[in-house]
Amino acid sequence: MIPLHKLSKLPRSQRLRKAANLVRNAERRFVLRGRLEAGEAEYFGRLLELLAGDEGFPPLAAQALKSARAIIAADAAAPSTAAVLSAEGKEIRRALNTVYQILLEETGRFQADWDFYEPDGTLDAAKRKPFAGMQVYLEDIRSPFNVGSMFRAAESFGAEKIWLSPLCADPRHKRAQRSAMGCMDILPWERFTRDPFAPEAEISDLSLPFSECPLFTLETGGVPLADFPFPPRGIMIAGSEELGVSPRALAAADASLGRVSIPSYGAKGSLNVSVAFGIVMQAWAAHLIKN
Repeated sequence: MIPLHKLSKLPRSQRLRKAANLVRNAERRFVLRGRLEAGEAEYFGRLLELLAGDEGFPPLAAQALKSARAIIAADAAAPSTAAVLSAEGKEIRRALNTVYQILLEETGRFQADWDFYEPDGTLDAAKRKPFAGMQVYLEDIRSPFNVGSMFRAAESFGAEKIWLSPLCADPRHKRAQRSAMGCMDILPWERFTRDPFAPEAEISDLSLPFSECPLFTLETGGVPLADFPFPPRGIMIAGSEELGVSPRALAAADASLGRVSIPSYGAKGSLNVSVAFGIVMQAWAAHLIKN
């Protein structure tokens, strides 16, 4: 860690960027170890004292820095051995994270969703309790972040398997992996090499689930979520962020179970596809549990 007397002599923008990296790395070490090592709490307490003396921060940010300093200073006075998920540990991590976010904003940078840090660990597939026959088809979802988020929601709400269209973003993309938080490693998935709804598609390309399971789409103009008759076994189709579900997939679903829609009450009237997907997955899981 850079000596604080050297840090204090740097130009403000450079000083804040280096301080942000120091605090971010400290948070990550804290998450992994569950504590601040001897000397760390004292160092970051003095770092926050240095930052608190900077009059360039807005009042709310300056107050938040002082509050964070008090939390870190308390840990320096009585080093904690509590786990990171304890009440005390959560306070320490929140203090570090708050300082990091303030420094990012002050330097004109902002954290992307896929850069949020969480200790992934290794997910245990044996702990999964999927609903037999609950499957989804992601059709031409272009954003890796959305694909990863949909994997996470599907795994959380008990999906048995995910099918991907030929043009769907790769779940192995680093942004998809970041938002999926390891779920793609324990949730079975398979990509089609051709459109399973194309007229010329052979039955062997459709695979058993598509040829025998009921289909329904997440799309506007359908049955309201609260009234939709979710099937015990079936495949939900979620389509492109820009274009929605393709006409051929819509036709296949309309000939089966139809469309489910989420009522909205705002001016925009639409949701991000991964958010909408998570809402419907939870509703489907709740229906299966009750029935």
